Amino acid sequence: MKQLSVIVIGAGNRGERYALHMCEMPEKYKIVGVADPDPARQRYFMEHYGVPAEGCYSSWEEILAQPKFADIAVIATVDNMHYEPALRAIDKGYDLLLEKPVAPNAQECADIAKAARDKGVTVLVCHVLRYTPFYGKVKELLLSGAVGEVTSVDLVEGVGNVHFSHSFVRGNWHNTSFSAPMLLAKCCHDLDIVQWLLDKPCQQVSSFGSLTHFTPENAPEGAPVRCSDNNCPVGETCPYNCIKHYHDFKTNVRRSIITKGIAKDHGEATDAEVMEALRTTDYGLCVYHAHNNMVDHQVVSMEFAGGITAVLTMNAFNKGGRYIRIYGTKGELFAHMKDAEIQIYDFETKQTTFVPVLKTEESINGGHGGGDEGIIKEMYEYFCGTYTGYKAADIHTSVRNHMIGYAAEEARLNHTVVDVQKYTESYGL
Repeated sequence: MKQLSVIVIGAGNRGERYALHMCEMPEKYKIVGVADPDPARQRYFMEHYGVPAEGCYSSWEEILAQPKFADIAVIATVDNMHYEPALRAIDKGYDLLLEKPVAPNAQECADIAKAARDKGVTVLVCHVLRYTPFYGKVKELLLSGAVGEVTSVDLVEGVGNVHFSHSFVRGNWHNTSFSAPMLLAKCCHDLDIVQWLLDKPCQQVSSFGSLTHFTPENAPEGAPVRCSDNNCPVGETCPYNCIKHYHDFKTNVRRSIITKGIAKDHGEATDAEVMEALRTTDYGLCVYHAHNNMVDHQVVSMEFAGGITAVLTMNAFNKGGRYIRIYGTKGELFAHMKDAEIQIYDFETKQTTFVPVLKTEESINGGHGGGDEGIIKEMYEYFCGTYTGYKAADIHTSVRNHMIGYAAEEARLNHTVVDVQKYTESYGL
């Protein structure tokens, strides 16, 4: 068995997660390089994943300035830093495992797809939900004809109010000036899933949504700019009190995220480091004073080939979790990702069947419902050219599914219906 060599560009949560699973399969992968500006993260890769000191670099520019020294480059930088390292790595002949979204705008997505085609390299985008036991079973049931011909699909992306406040109000994805719109930053998973399940092209899309709650106008009277400033008059009851979330909740894994660049090592953040982060970074801002512009709720209506319709609902105001309802000519399927079963109602028998699914945690910390491990398992054969599965998608399929999201955002902003095929072709795809 050939062992594939790997460099990881961006050693944060996503890069480290993929590295972990690769190191669980040493016969298939060997990590030989890492690039990250945080010396603690470089040390972590040296100590835990066996990366040699000479393979550690502080930036993507440095590591990609070297002669090609691996088979695969994992690009797990923040969203607005995918484009340049992806193009540079492609030009050097690396195959890529590219974190989603491919890029924060449609033109850059198209550029990466065309560059991969011209260079003849393989690019696999981290649409990890395809590789989960949950969606894998849904796909299997559809292929078996469990509900007949699909006529319509409803998907709900319940972001969760706390997750939304962390990532899309205070966090790295809080403003579209340096992040993709919400549909791509969060929901490109869901847009990809619906197209994969239907296996047909999306033809038209419309969308509605806005930011209505996390705004200065909704700030409680007297609420300070930071939760740590003075005494907030609603601090004890506010569901977004960051001191409660990050300081008082000791087992919150996000403590290490907010203290990046402050913590002295890669271990657990101390209370003092957490409080410094809340006094000096955006994670300490009141959610009503956070300079954010991400929509906090949005619906997307899609028409696929054959007249199949689908609706995606993204909403911040819930406990969190994805669920799906699929309407077919012979039955109806309903499943919530947090559950360990899928329900199928059969029109002929008038009976509901419960299909068991391996129970996993959907969150990033739970590996996206098993999808993080799943993609690393399947990508080996994909990069070796021996893949016979149906989960992995080439870069062109991934980018076309991204285009559904960008077209939907254009529809939302311009109050119109967008022809997805024409929109995609306008970018040379």
